Amino acid sequence: MSRSGYIDDMDDQWAHIRWRDAVKAAIRGKRGQAFLREMLAAMDALPEKKLVSSELETEGQVCAIGSVGRVRGIDMQKLDPEDIETVAATFGISEALAREIVFENDEAWGVRTDEERFVRMRQWIKRQIRDVDTTGAAQ
Repeated sequence: MSRSGYIDDMDDQWAHIRWRDAVKAAIRGKRGQAFLREMLAAMDALPEKKLVSSELETEGQVCAIGSVGRVRGIDMQKLDPEDIETVAATFGISEALAREIVFENDEAWGVRTDEERFVRMRQWIKRQIRDVDTTGAAQ
């Protein structure tokens, strides 16, 4: 099993459908959209355009969620990157969103360099962010 907790041998198709709906709702929601925007800005502020996998922070490098932690001043050494419930609570996001971000950061594209991971994550985040018109209504 991975840090995201996702597995390949899903036997309960309805549970899988409900989970994917929870992920979609978390991404579309106000809190999820705010976090994705914050994560994009945090990643863009990184001095080196690299993201690590399997850790929030290691040897001065961070994962996508870790980039937000760095900006917020969170002591990520005190967090277990595999305790997704605590990570989600610490960052104020749903467990579904945290797991999806971790999956995208660590596993979605197979083995990549840290630089490629940064580019791919940035593209993924931009695809998830919804445009908002001047009235604040999602389009």
